[in-house]
Amino acid sequence: MSSRLASFVLGLFCAGFPINLPAGSIPPVRPPQLRSAAFLVQDQRTGEVLLTKRAEISMPIASITKLMTAMVVLDARLDMNASVAVEESDRDTLRYSHSRLPVGTRLSRREALLLSLMASENRAAHALGRTFPGGIEVLVKAMNEKARALGLADTKFDDPTGLSDKNVSSARDLGALVNAACGYPEISAFSTTPETTVQIGRRRLSFINTDALVRNPRWHIGLSKTGYLDDAGRCLVMQTQLARRPILIVLLNSVGKNTRLADANRIKRWMEASNSLEKGRP
Repeated sequence: MSSRLASFVLGLFCAGFPINLPAGSIPPVRPPQLRSAAFLVQDQRTGEVLLTKRAEISMPIASITKLMTAMVVLDARLDMNASVAVEESDRDTLRYSHSRLPVGTRLSRREALLLSLMASENRAAHALGRTFPGGIEVLVKAMNEKARALGLADTKFDDPTGLSDKNVSSARDLGALVNAACGYPEISAFSTTPETTVQIGRRRLSFINTDALVRNPRWHIGLSKTGYLDDAGRCLVMQTQLARRPILIVLLNSVGKNTRLADANRIKRWMEASNSLEKGRP
């Protein structure tokens, strides 16, 4: 089959048109050209790596850090209904990032964890660390100990928010981290909550998930976390169902606001097209 005809056939498959071809004539689906600097696409059930690039390189991970913060907080079995106040020390004095949580805001620990994961609220994450038994230093130590226990050799944590560029990991390690985080029902639920409202004094503020894909009905996402720093680029990790397979996706250092989402959609189309072609083989 000519390359031109193969491309035409693949286009018909992707558009949903039924096609009958002779045995052995179905062309393979080319892997997508992803624009993230490093990535990993892995079958969660079998461990098979489907796509990879620079997956062993350690680099800043920004707010992906908050997944480990959440795991350590949950491991400590703290009272999730306890009140956590946002204090002056929770302000970001490193990068002066924006927060919608005024100093003096009181949240339950559960609400602080929810906002940390779904809205990537830095003050909420910092308050979780500050109120951890022993404080932020003890929390960060526990984060690094858990990373070692999970075998994450390329990973190191410096703060609970991800604002420090010393929070580093590799796409390979983050695949294992996301897989571990899937074992926490609260992390799965909170990180995929499309939107929520929180009582802030006399007002109710609305927050939306930083990953727009969780609001897309064509996606079935079990866990998600975004991250962004100038040093890290735009990052995205997810556990999702694609072509009836549980898939781990790690996209690091994407340049451009929408590149990580575009890459995720490229992966989705590729896997669905590949699955369609496999079903069409004799």
